[in-house]
Amino acid sequence: MRASPHSRNNTLPEETDLTTKSLLLVLDLINDLVHADGPNGSQGMGEQVRTRRVIENMQRAIARARQAGALIGYVRVGFSPDYGECPAASPIFSRAREHGLFKLGTWGTEVHPDIAPQPGDFDIIKHRVSPFYGTNLEPILRAHRIERIVFGGVSTSAVVHATAREGHDRDYQCVVLEDCCAAASAEEHEHSMQILPRFATVSSSDDAEFG
Repeated sequence: MRASPHSRNNTLPEETDLTTKSLLLVLDLINDLVHADGPNGSQGMGEQVRTRRVIENMQRAIARARQAGALIGYVRVGFSPDYGECPAASPIFSRAREHGLFKLGTWGTEVHPDIAPQPGDFDIIKHRVSPFYGTNLEPILRAHRIERIVFGGVSTSAVVHATAREGHDRDYQCVVLEDCCAAASAEEHEHSMQILPRFATVSSSDDAEFG
């Protein structure tokens, strides 16, 4: 049906922004976990990161996000020097104190230098698996009216899954960059990726939309 030339509100104001605002989250790509000189660099996670070219792929995603004007946040797991936030009963974190891992203010909790943050990027420190729990992520998303979260990192079975599930339940559009993720083994990564489409769109560093 043709709209009446006298009808009102049949057009949007010129200032209305129809672009979905995006935030790229770089998840736990810190030296302790992914750098070749880090404690996990020569085996396990580090080996999978190199095999899957996660750092190179994330470089490309970051460049595309910046070009599109999207915001970028770096999520880093870490604890105070006294490990006051570290849960002693956690199967994941209980050995961090013993081995001196994830200590804030040290090289180990810095982002891999090949994808280092730039001024204006967000620094999101977490003390648990989820990037939402007890962090500044939710206020950042709300303050900037973000609707879409695009993310990748390590590991696929932990922080990537947590981001997808919790982002989904908070009504954000979630996009996983499959080629920017890795787990302790190829099998663990593949198993995790089989489940993620229930909560998120699966894309890549070349194909994801950041506009």
